[in-house]
Amino acid sequence: MQLKRRNKITTEFNMSSMTDLVFLLLIFFLLTSTFVTPSALPVSLPSTDKEVNTKPTEIAITISKDLRYLVGNKESSLSTMENDIKASISGDIKNTFVTLHVDKDVPTEYFVKVASICNSLGLKVSLATVTEK
Repeated sequence: MQLKRRNKITTEFNMSSMTDLVFLLLIFFLLTSTFVTPSALPVSLPSTDKEVNTKPTEIAITISKDLRYLVGNKESSLSTMENDIKASISGDIKNTFVTLHVDKDVPTEYFVKVASICNSLGLKVSLATVTEK
């Protein structure tokens, strides 16, 4: 009695390992995407419902409608802004708060320039608003 061997070669492709790999990649990208932080300036906008002042203002920077800059009560310009801010800081620079008083008609680019100067110095920036009635 002669036994037949069944050494038949299958031409099918097993997809289970491929789906495992895709599933692991999906989990990896979902987890790592939550660690990405946006590259924006940290600007905290106070609520317009109530007037809230939780942080003491050490430096007030004002940008008027006609693009005049004031650091505290001293007039400044964009070219001398960094030095004027450094001169008005008293104490630790990491615990210094800056409040920006920007007129609503001032183009955004001027606000961004001043905020980026403050950000490069490591200051905490907030934007002053008026409460609605």
